[in-house]
Amino acid sequence: MSKKTARSKATLGKMIKRNRRIPLFVIAKTNRKVTQNREVRAWRSHKLKMRSQKRHRLN
Repeated sequence: MSKKTARSKATLGKMIKRNRRIPLFVIAKTNRKVTQNREVRAWRSHKLKMRSQKRHRLN
């Protein structure tokens, strides 16, 4: 069972929204100057740098 905090869930939700292509009306509005989204991430090759939930203690 996975336990996610509200903060990590919100961050993952933002990353899902961010990982989409630019809408066609934006491409048309800018006369194709803007064609790609810089923030698109491939799920296999680029991992999210999120802090782990468990904090390791040195005892």
